[in-house]
Amino acid sequence: MMKKKSVSARKASLVLFLCQMISALDVPLDSKLLEELSQPPTITQQSPKDYIVDPRENIVIQCEAKGKPPPSFSWTRNGTHFDIDKDAQVTMKPNSGTLVVNIMNGGKAEAYEGVYQCTARNERGAAVSNNIVIRPSRSPLWTKEKLEPNHVREGDSLVLHCRPPVGLPPPIIFWMDNAFQRLPQSERVSQGLNGDLYFSNVQPEDTREDYICYARFNHTQTIQQKQPISVKVFSTKPVTERQPVLLTPTGSTSTKVELRGNVLLLECIAAGLPTPVIRWIKEGGELPANRTFFENFKKTLKIIDVSEADSGNYKCIARNRLGSAHHVISVTVKAAPYWITAPRNLVLSPGEDGTLICRANGNPKPNISWLANGVPIAIAPEDPSRKVDGDTIIFSHVQERSSAVYQCNASNEYGYLLANAFVNVLAEPPRILTPANKLYQVIADSPALLDCAYFGSPKPEIEWFKGVKGSILRGNEYVFHDNGTLEIPVAQKDSTGTYTCVARNELGKIQNEVHLEVKDPTMIIKQPEYKVIQRYGQASFECVIKHDSTLLPTIIWLKDNAELPDDERFLVGKDNLTIMNVTDKDDGTYTCIVNTTLDSVSASAVLTVVAAPPTPAIIYARPNPPFDLELTGQLERSVELSWIPGDENNSPITNFVIEYEDGLHEPGVWHYQTEVPGTQTTVQLKLSPYVNYSFRVIAVNEIGRSPPSEPSEQYLTKSANPDENPSNVQGIGSEPDNLVITWESLKGFQSNGPGLQYKVSWRQKDVDDEWTSVIVANVSKYIVSGTPTFVPYEIKVQALNDLGYAPEPSEVIGHSGEDLPMVAPGNVQVHVINSTLAKVHWDTVPLKTVRGHLQGYKVYYWKVQSLSRRSRRHVEKKILTFRGNKTFGMLPGLEPYSSYKLNVRVVNGKGEGPASPDKVFKTPEGVPSSPSFLRITNPTLDSLTLEWGSPTHPNGVLTSYILKFQPINNTHELGPLVEIRIPANESSLILKNLNYSTRYKFYFNAQTSVGSGSQITEEAITIMDEVQPLYPRIRNVTTAAAETYANISWEYEGPDHANFYVEYGVAGSKEDWKKEIVNGSRSFFVLKGLTPGTAYKVRVGAEGLSGFRSSEDVFETGPAMASRQVDIATQGWFIGLMCAVALLILILLIVCFIRRNKGGKYPVKEKEDAHADPEIQPMKEDDGTFGEYSDAEDHKPLKKGSRTPSDRTVKKEDSDDSLVDYGEGVNGQFNEDGSFIGQYSGKKEKEPAEGNESSEAPSPVNAMNSFV
Repeated sequence: MMKKKSVSARKASLVLFLCQMISALDVPLDSKLLEELSQPPTITQQSPKDYIVDPRENIVIQCEAKGKPPPSFSWTRNGTHFDIDKDAQVTMKPNSGTLVVNIMNGGKAEAYEGVYQCTARNERGAAVSNNIVIRPSRSPLWTKEKLEPNHVREGDSLVLHCRPPVGLPPPIIFWMDNAFQRLPQSERVSQGLNGDLYFSNVQPEDTREDYICYARFNHTQTIQQKQPISVKVFSTKPVTERQPVLLTPTGSTSTKVELRGNVLLLECIAAGLPTPVIRWIKEGGELPANRTFFENFKKTLKIIDVSEADSGNYKCIARNRLGSAHHVISVTVKAAPYWITAPRNLVLSPGEDGTLICRANGNPKPNISWLANGVPIAIAPEDPSRKVDGDTIIFSHVQERSSAVYQCNASNEYGYLLANAFVNVLAEPPRILTPANKLYQVIADSPALLDCAYFGSPKPEIEWFKGVKGSILRGNEYVFHDNGTLEIPVAQKDSTGTYTCVARNELGKIQNEVHLEVKDPTMIIKQPEYKVIQRYGQASFECVIKHDSTLLPTIIWLKDNAELPDDERFLVGKDNLTIMNVTDKDDGTYTCIVNTTLDSVSASAVLTVVAAPPTPAIIYARPNPPFDLELTGQLERSVELSWIPGDENNSPITNFVIEYEDGLHEPGVWHYQTEVPGTQTTVQLKLSPYVNYSFRVIAVNEIGRSPPSEPSEQYLTKSANPDENPSNVQGIGSEPDNLVITWESLKGFQSNGPGLQYKVSWRQKDVDDEWTSVIVANVSKYIVSGTPTFVPYEIKVQALNDLGYAPEPSEVIGHSGEDLPMVAPGNVQVHVINSTLAKVHWDTVPLKTVRGHLQGYKVYYWKVQSLSRRSRRHVEKKILTFRGNKTFGMLPGLEPYSSYKLNVRVVNGKGEGPASPDKVFKTPEGVPSSPSFLRITNPTLDSLTLEWGSPTHPNGVLTSYILKFQPINNTHELGPLVEIRIPANESSLILKNLNYSTRYKFYFNAQTSVGSGSQITEEAITIMDEVQPLYPRIRNVTTAAAETYANISWEYEGPDHANFYVEYGVAGSKEDWKKEIVNGSRSFFVLKGLTPGTAYKVRVGAEGLSGFRSSEDVFETGPAMASRQVDIATQGWFIGLMCAVALLILILLIVCFIRRNKGGKYPVKEKEDAHADPEIQPMKEDDGTFGEYSDAEDHKPLKKGSRTPSDRTVKKEDSDDSLVDYGEGVNGQFNEDGSFIGQYSGKKEKEPAEGNESSEAPSPVNAMNSFV
């Protein structure tokens, strides 16, 4: 009990002592004073405590300090002295403590890893920096690992682990694909705080091979990539829904520790189907408002600037329609030390007392330790004036030797704080910092504050005197402030004078004089008064002032405390404000403000606008016309016009328009002269000579224009010489021997007098020749004949009248007429650059032979023949024009391996000159186009027959064909590629020793000596032993093309119920094939919307049959017609013909039915037998082949890949089932819905095994064959 009492008594005495202490000196922030006073060091700049550096760049460890005298610097490294002089890689900046470690010239950042501390020292003490931990950043590579594909069932959860390498600082994680596109994230798929990618449930679209985790190390600007992760989702039907299960964190509870002031991040990611929704709550409390945010689709709870009050249990709840799951995270907020009261610098006088207080808080509570000049205070040199009491150092009766820098360190397990505070004991005589003879001006009856800023140690005493020999100022009429300022609460005129401030302490005395002037106040002696004004009346406010004669006042008027409207109705005078034609919007409060440099006064008054006494309704109309026009002050070139305005009809006149009539040249036509404001009724008008003027005036207001006034009296001005000459003078010859001079004639009133004529003058340029002149009447053209061809002339045209000539005109340059050039360009040379481009050179022709303006050169060139075919064709000349005086040009778009001719001609404004002799040149060979077709026929067990057509454009001499082929297995994988070179004169080849029942892909192209051309591809299958091939076959693709559509037909052999499609595109184009689906099992299709006169490629395929397709066919649509032809299907004769054909078919079917019932053999029956189920087809005894129906004469198989010839007719020999047998070929009329084709094309598909009846109408071709 006694011990507790003694502690309490000691604390009480300490508090009493602190209360009785004299406060420390305040040092004014005067730059000159601060430069003269001694001061211990103060750290002003230092590197961060945890300093991560780039290992590729120089390390800069900052340490800046100030002090008087300037401090010196030293460093420790890992607690021991760091001698920078012994390390060639380390330098210290001049007048600074900052270290620079030279890494870029051979140093290694790892060698300088450690804890550094800077000390700044002068004769008054030593300040230290924080412990600066230097660590080089690291961006290690990912460890090699073998990643197995993830096979996941649809609806299951999945976690893709990132596990980035440990870097310094930690990397930023993100997921992307091979195309460097961020993977989309959602409530279902998201990235966790640890970088892993979480799938609450997987979907088929999650299948991909390129889930890639990237780690970005910002410090070194590098990105590391993990090996791609493969995910394959397999489907099971039905997909089982599941209630939520937490993927992270695991278990039902977990803990989290966060530091005060940091950002708290809590995460919950759940699996489940449907995708769970996350919700967060705080047990026993609310989530802090304004500091809580939800991220990552509410899977992450973010609380910024956390404090101890945020500790508690946070629950996340994951819920879907099947149930819920939850997890509780217990959060504890700890705190690194933070300041409550940081120590502050002390400036004391000898013998004074003071304290340094260092108070910090944290969780756990930090320990407080003191250092003096960087040394623990327990082992620092003793100072009898110093006493340490926990977080406080008490100084008593300090002396100059007590000056030092003290460090307070507050630390706990989560960090530390270090603060420097100096004690500076100064002995300084008084100084007055206020400028001498400073003038103060105040208004009478207001306070006056006279400054006397001072400094001294010990603190000086301040006294004030008035006048040179005045007594010391005392009494209630003055207030003396601690900072030395003298206040006169109510200054009067007799307060004016000189005041002296005296500062003294035991080390000296100093004084300073200031001056005070007291001015008369500014007053408004006549204030504005309240006004009630009728609308459209006039309001006036007065503001008369009285002020001190030495002050310059300014007067400002305000309306409703804002600037006056920008309106000319508001007139501000010297001491009044006048408002003209007041309106309702002028209602308000008007304030007069008077400002001087020392005071400001104001006065206000209200203006109320009222309506005028009741009057008849105002009618607004256009003004009446002016009247009484009068001309006065007539001069040769001016006259004064005056008038009297008409009634403005309640709308003020805004302006007057003055018009004139020239009764001499244009009687009855009025022209605009000028206009003047509506307040003006006279105007001085400028006149032209030799014009009989009449004037009229038109008044204008907001409603409109008045009728014109009556014309004024006429005034005829005197004649004079013309003032100007014609404009736009030109000289251009129309024939080789003339010069046509043209100009724009003067207007009538520009003649200035009667007898207007023109003097036309010309002479040949650059020839010592006299001017030739002629005077012509008032025209605008003159032709000079007999001139040399295309020579320059100087030309001028001068106006004159009966009184004389206009001023001398300026000269222009013209040219006599052009003639065709005389000579052709010479030395024409052709340089062939490549097979499609040539460059032609020529010499320019002499300019004299051009005989005109040189416009350029034209190159005529044309193809003579193709060197590969030796066949001539119609010559189509092409022309290229090269502007200006060029001597070469490029000829693009040439055809390879061809003979060309060209000539060159010069061109002027008249036309072309003679052609140069024809120059022959040849283009070299190029690569050929693709072969015109590739057919694969006669498939056997181990061979295929290939037939092809030569390239449409060989572009040279074909040297060979290149055939490449490779097998394709059932999974569409390609086997080894085999290449065969075939002589150029061959057109077919039998490939032997192939695998049976195997699909092959063929690549075929032609070659010249230059190289290989584009290739054509095809696929085919060898047949299987003992059974009919199981693979389908589409052959004999034929086309019948019209202007904008084409009918496509084909033959199909294979399984029933195949779904066909047609692919087509522009021939020779690299664009993707366009695809059209064929409805049902038809073997024809109509392509619509085609471009007339265009070559197309087409092929037919069957879906679901390993992507099997036919070979390509090429056709060309017909040219665009001027008008559409008549639809044949609507013609009477055609309908009659169709009925006759239908009747004929019916008779044939009856005959067939009768013969069949009699058991007779006929071709159709044989064919049906041949097309029965392949499992039960009989074998021929002689060769073991299938018992197919075949007729050597009448039933030859159709040729595959037949194409429409260029004349747009279908050759009969190309197909026995061709439409030529039944219609008018391509030029016949076809319905665009394909009905014509559907009735008359022969269908070759295999019949169903169950019966002999076809699902479509019987083919007339088969019927005909049966009948025969």
